[in-house]
Amino acid sequence: MTDMDARIKKYKAILFDMDGTVLDTLTDLTAAVNYAMAQTGHRCGYTREDTRYFFGSGARTAIRRALAREAGAALADLLLIGSADEQEESERILTVFKPYYEAHCREATAPYPGIEALLQTLRGAGLYTAVVSNKPDPAVQILAAAHFPGLFDFAAGERAGIPRKPAPDMVWQVLREMDVQPQEALYVGDSEIDIQTAAQAGMVCAAVTWGFRDRESLESLQPDFMADTAEELLEICLSGAVM
Repeated sequence: MTDMDARIKKYKAILFDMDGTVLDTLTDLTAAVNYAMAQTGHRCGYTREDTRYFFGSGARTAIRRALAREAGAALADLLLIGSADEQEESERILTVFKPYYEAHCREATAPYPGIEALLQTLRGAGLYTAVVSNKPDPAVQILAAAHFPGLFDFAAGERAGIPRKPAPDMVWQVLREMDVQPQEALYVGDSEIDIQTAAQAGMVCAAVTWGFRDRESLESLQPDFMADTAEELLEICLSGAVM
């Protein structure tokens, strides 16, 4: 066994968020939000920067945040809008958003630099890898298969009957499938939702700074680790700092 093998096998699994963590989905998400809002008679023309604040808690909350932005809410206040703030109009817009995004989710989306090599290294070392996302499950399956064939053991998105993150249910379900305990795995994400998910699931958390939230806001939430590049993230994965 090499020194690398000895270090990496301290973790049995690495779980990843999708949007803003392994894939840059902002352009396609922005296009889908603008399409759905325009088709339902609402303000459109949102930018990638706007959309960065919309997502993290699932599509339903993203639409609620787009409606709040339309009503004049500041970007910094959008994160206060949670999934409990649902209304009939957001559900109507969601029926346009979901099928449009599922059909167009691959047009501009691509992995972040170094992510494919990172996953190949982890897989080559015998670790389980999985993606757990608040994105609707059909889009998660499409994107995981298209961009990371053979690199994830499991891919799970939002499905009926399973609470979305930051509830730990989705994460725990994937860990059970892999026969891995929460304290034996690392969770990687780019938002407050991911940090909260790891905490509720009883997992070590690494926050990446290239995604949907800035370094300052992530630091304030005190994740176990932070990474500015895929290379730094790989070193964290190799450190095997289990709980």
